[in-house]
Amino acid sequence: MNIASVKFPISASCRGINSDITKRLAFKRPCNLHGMSFKSIALRKSWVSSRISAIGSKGDSNNYRHNSSPAEKVDEFYICINEKKLKQLGECVSRDACFYDFAFTKPFKGKKEVMQFLEQLSCSMGKNVKFKVRQICQGQHDDDDDDDGFTAAANWHLEWKEEQIPFTRGCSFFKLSRQGENIVIRRAEIVIESPIKPGGIVLTLLKTLTSLFDDFPQLAEWFLRSPHAILRWIMKIYNIFVAPLVTPLLDGYIRLWSITVRLFSYAFNILIFISKYFIK
Repeated sequence: MNIASVKFPISASCRGINSDITKRLAFKRPCNLHGMSFKSIALRKSWVSSRISAIGSKGDSNNYRHNSSPAEKVDEFYICINEKKLKQLGECVSRDACFYDFAFTKPFKGKKEVMQFLEQLSCSMGKNVKFKVRQICQGQHDDDDDDDGFTAAANWHLEWKEEQIPFTRGCSFFKLSRQGENIVIRRAEIVIESPIKPGGIVLTLLKTLTSLFDDFPQLAEWFLRSPHAILRWIMKIYNIFVAPLVTPLLDGYIRLWSITVRLFSYAFNILIFISKYFIK
């Protein structure tokens, strides 16, 4: 795993960023985010451009300018999604981009697939749902093959008319590089909050799983090398033994609800028709 070391100068500030943002930039303890190590000291006055910075979201989509840093590029990326500026959004994504949204089973590879996904995402959000980016951190990607590589991380949530939507918090990790004079996103990994909160059950399952791995190391190695093989066997067993019993029940259940909805619709239309005569 590539490590990007992030150091904040003792005296630093963010030019072009309002005072409300800089209040959110100081981390109280060292942390590690997806291979990016952050050691921070409170930001103060002078900005040192050769070092790594943390930049909070501006919040106002009308204030962003042509960006010159990875954090500003990520900020522009979310602003374009919110404002449905697909052409400008395409300029943020590299030709060989790869997006891993862990709500999906497969990644989106290539600019065409990535843009189709982002277009569907922007369309699904409608007019009132927006990304609210709370914080963006950036760093230098420590890769010998890529001298102009950058990393960035953002935590965010979705809002409807400036009201936070439950279970929509998430984190995105980006790998960026220079493409001519512009900085573009080459890779993104997106983790979204789960609506299911199992709590201590997770620790129990983890303890059980690690015990099984320790007791059967060869089986554990085989499983970790090819987890999809087990899923294929489970699907085969399901299709042979379970699906013939469950599928007819599900079909009947769906048809029953479909008939119920139609009956309610007819009854509602009849009530509306009758009410017109009483209103007159």
